[in-house]
Amino acid sequence: MVARGARPQAGAMNTTTSPAAGDQTSHEPYESAPSRPLSRPVQGRMLGGVAAGIARYLDVDVNVIRILFAVLTLIGGAGVPVYLAAWLLIPEDGADQSIAAGLFQSRAS
Repeated sequence: MVARGARPQAGAMNTTTSPAAGDQTSHEPYESAPSRPLSRPVQGRMLGGVAAGIARYLDVDVNVIRILFAVLTLIGGAGVPVYLAAWLLIPEDGADQSIAAGLFQSRAS
């Protein structure tokens, strides 16, 4: 219902335009970065290599990930269990499986 005295707004958009032929952009997935597996490096790590592996996978500085783990630990205590879970689930460089997968496989045999 239109209120009394309502006026149309000046400059309202009432037409649509299609992009010019040269203005069309590709909507393909981001393909410039090569896909690399998430793994823990053997060299250049402090404890278990979790922060270094995540930083390498995300292409960020390792100190950012280490600070994130420290903040998670100080604020809610979640940093330690998350780090331990990642240490168990992320395989080392050159390994076929993670520590957790190796434990499950040995128990299944």
